[in-house]
Amino acid sequence: MSLTQIRPAPPAPQPAERVSKSKLWWHRFDTKTVPYLLIAPFFVLFAIFGLFPLAYNAVVSFRHWRLDDSTKTGWAGLANYTQLFSDEDFWNALFNTFGIFILSTVPQLLLALTIANLLNHRLRGTTWWRVAVLLPYVTPVAASTLLFSMFFARDYGMANWFLSLVGFGQEQPLDWRAEKWSSWIAIATMVNWKWIGYNALLYLSAMQAIPRDVYEAAAVDGAGPQRQLWQITVPMIQPVVIFTVVLSTIGGLQLFNEPMLFDENPATARGGSNHQWQTMAQLIYEVGWRDLNLGYAAAMSWALFLIILVVAAINALLTRRFGGGR
Repeated sequence: MSLTQIRPAPPAPQPAERVSKSKLWWHRFDTKTVPYLLIAPFFVLFAIFGLFPLAYNAVVSFRHWRLDDSTKTGWAGLANYTQLFSDEDFWNALFNTFGIFILSTVPQLLLALTIANLLNHRLRGTTWWRVAVLLPYVTPVAASTLLFSMFFARDYGMANWFLSLVGFGQEQPLDWRAEKWSSWIAIATMVNWKWIGYNALLYLSAMQAIPRDVYEAAAVDGAGPQRQLWQITVPMIQPVVIFTVVLSTIGGLQLFNEPMLFDENPATARGGSNHQWQTMAQLIYEVGWRDLNLGYAAAMSWALFLIILVVAAINALLTRRFGGGR
């Protein structure tokens, strides 16, 4: 008997049509279904812990909802929103919020841009400087704010000591918590100290992507450092500038920690003795969790949301227009 006679017969091949359909189905599942399965956990968690609270808060804003009196309940319609127009505390908090926002956001972004431009040059110990710039950002906000509260103390604060060196406040120390303008400056200083370094590193990362040939060509044409910064650097990093403007707008109009801890007694803080630095976020907290009027607090939060949306859109539009974008 020959070897060809005892060799086992090869298995019958599967139909080509069945194999092709199986591969086609798996390819479609892998390319069209798997990506959605991978990102689905985020959207599920966002729907539970993000979208549902937003929708529920919107419903609460149209109701009378007081935790201290169960009888004061029911549908309110637009009553909570119309009450805002005659609420002096609301307008005072809105005025304080915009005042602190302007004093913090504008200097913050300009100083961050200047620091990033300096770090973009060849310096000794570049890594050390970049880490040092980021240190305020990684410092806990509670610790830094409490230190600044002592820094701006009336009797023994270092801020008044520095002012006394130039002949100001030697007879009567400045009470930083007494007036709007002084409390605004103190709180804005805390915000700027924390966020300048973070924004500077964002700008620096964008500047690193600009080709050096562009600056060399501009230098040959006679453009100085200032002209290069505003006519080359800023237009070429405009997407990052718009991002920081929008981010600073959102954070500035939601300011809560710094003004809350700036008070001498944060446990009973109400934005000063005369609400001279009370922000919108502080007022919402006070109305909702101290006065226990959740319906009115929810209406305030949605009003603040719409204000942030409009201001952020305007700031992004102005930045795009005056930054050289189209």
